[in-house]
Amino acid sequence: MKEIGPVIRISLLLMIVCGLAYPLALTSISQAVMPEKSMGSLVYDKKGEAVGSELIGQPFTDPRYFNSRVSSIGYDASGSGSPNEAPSNPALLKRVKTSIEKWKRENPDVPVNQLPIDLVTNSASGLDPDISPAGAAAQIPRISRLTGISKKQLQQLVEVHTKKASMFSEARVNVLLLNIDLKEKLTSGKS
Repeated sequence: MKEIGPVIRISLLLMIVCGLAYPLALTSISQAVMPEKSMGSLVYDKKGEAVGSELIGQPFTDPRYFNSRVSSIGYDASGSGSPNEAPSNPALLKRVKTSIEKWKRENPDVPVNQLPIDLVTNSASGLDPDISPAGAAAQIPRISRLTGISKKQLQQLVEVHTKKASMFSEARVNVLLLNIDLKEKLTSGKS
């Protein structure tokens, strides 16, 4: 019975230190040092409303906008992760074939053999916000046809949003940021 007192005190002390003090200290430090990142790298529109995060992909169903990567989890960040299906898995083959058929319907100007693989496969997390520059470029003919914005202007827009390759990453385009600028072009009538 003598051991229960110290065990309870140590448990309470550890709960306060590890469950309250340490997380509060780290949160305070991160908000002071990098406030934007500590709040989820939120992206705001011209009205100041949060429209998403630079870190989480979103679906874009309007064909006038650039499409994100396919997400097997429906862009639900609470359940991130890939289904981990093997290339021979019938479910994966069916989903990829469906994505390719959709591509053919929506992008008749770009043959399937020029379709970048990242537009029909999902990332490991299923939430990747980026596509390859080739993935963005392959969508330019469709978007130009539907919006009236020249291919050259769309290519410039893609280039502005292309993060260059580094030692640790490939070149990539954040679809949300790209589509926000595209929406601005569409609503301002500058094409």
